[in-house]
Amino acid sequence: MSKKSRSRIWFLVHSWLAMPVWFFLLIICVTGTLATVSQEIVWLANPDVRASKPADDAQRLSYGQVLDAINRAEPETIVQWISRPQEDHFALTARVSYPDGTSPTLYVNPYTGSIQGVSPQFDFRQFTRALHGWWLVPFTNGFSWGWYLVSLMGLPMLASLITGLVVYKKFWRGFFKPTLRFNQGARIFWGDFHRLSGIWSIWFIAVISITGVWFLIQALLADNHISISTEGIPPVVARDEVPLVEPGASVQRIDVDQAVEIAGASIPGLEASFVGLPGNAYSHISVWGRGWYPLMFQNASINPYNGNVDQTRLLSDRSALEFVTESMRPLHTGDFGGLWLKLVWFVFGLLLSMMVLSGLLIWSKRTVQATAALAKRKPRAAREPRPVPIRLDEVTEGQS
Repeated sequence: MSKKSRSRIWFLVHSWLAMPVWFFLLIICVTGTLATVSQEIVWLANPDVRASKPADDAQRLSYGQVLDAINRAEPETIVQWISRPQEDHFALTARVSYPDGTSPTLYVNPYTGSIQGVSPQFDFRQFTRALHGWWLVPFTNGFSWGWYLVSLMGLPMLASLITGLVVYKKFWRGFFKPTLRFNQGARIFWGDFHRLSGIWSIWFIAVISITGVWFLIQALLADNHISISTEGIPPVVARDEVPLVEPGASVQRIDVDQAVEIAGASIPGLEASFVGLPGNAYSHISVWGRGWYPLMFQNASINPYNGNVDQTRLLSDRSALEFVTESMRPLHTGDFGGLWLKLVWFVFGLLLSMMVLSGLLIWSKRTVQATAALAKRKPRAAREPRPVPIRLDEVTEGQS
C-alpha cells in the first residue's frame, strides 16, 4: 500500500470518529435552544404558571400582601421565600413548608395572592436544562461526569470558530454580499448556509463556547476545593439581639415590605425580585434583586427585629475575576433581559443548531463518498498486468 493510500485511510478513520462528537454537539445545541424558552413553553402548557389579571386596572401586590394572602389561605403554612419572575406574565413562586414535612413550591397570583397550583418537582423546564447541562447524570460526589462531558464541548466549538475564521478568507464580505444558492444542489445550498449562518453567529458562538469552557473550569475548581469567591461568612443575628418571649407567644418582626424598603434605601436602584424569610431565630430577611447591571444580583441581609442592614453584597464588592465569572451563566442562558432577549438567544441557538447540522451533513457526505471510492479502488497489482520474464537463452535462440 502506498503512503498516499495509508494517509487517505487514516483521514477517513479520523472523519468517522469525528462524526459522533459533532452529533453529540448537535444534541447539546438543540436541547440548549429548547431550554432557553422552556419557561415560556411551561407557561403555554400550564395555566397555573400564568399571572392572570382579575381586571385591566389591577395592581400587583407587594411581598407583604402576598405573604398575608398565603397565610390566610393556609394558616399552618410556613413561607420560606417568595420569588418574583422578571416577566410580568408569570405567576410568583413561593417555597413553603407544611406540618407533614413537605416543602413544595407554589404558584401564586401576583394580583390576588391566591394559590394557583403546585410546581412539579421536575417539570419540562428543569428537564430540558438538566438534559442540556449534564445529560441527567446525577451529582453524587461533586460535579457529575455528564457536566464535564457537556462543558468539554465548548473547546471544539471555540476551536471551530477560530479555524473557520482563518479558513474563510475575508469573511466580513458575507455581511454585505450574503450568498445562499437554492438551485445548485443540496451540497451547494448547505455549504452556503453553513458559511452564512456562521458569519452572522460569530458573536453568539463566541459567547456560548467561552461560557461553556468556563463551566468546565468551574467544575474543576469546585471538585478540587478551590474557591475564587470574596464573599465572607454568612451573617447571623447576634444572640443578644434576639428577643426573649414566653412559650407560645409570637415573636415581633418587622414587616416584609419594610425590609424591602430598607434594602432599597441601602442599595440604590435595587429592584427586589427575591425575598427570603427567616428560617430560625438567628436568620435574617434576605432581599435580592438586580440593579443597573442585569447580569448579577445584589442583596442585603436585614435584621428582622430592629431593621438594621447587617450585611450587603454589592457589585463593587466583587473582584474583577468574580465580575466576569458571575456573568457567565446569564450570558450562556440569555435569562437576564426578559422575553425578547430570550427570543434572540432562541433564534441564534436554532441557527447554531442548523449550522452544526449542515456541517455534519457536508462532512458525512464527503466521508461516505470518499470511503466508497476507496473501497471500489483496486490494488495496483490488480489493475496493471505483471510483465512476463523472458529467458536469455530464448532470446539467443530466436536471433540465431
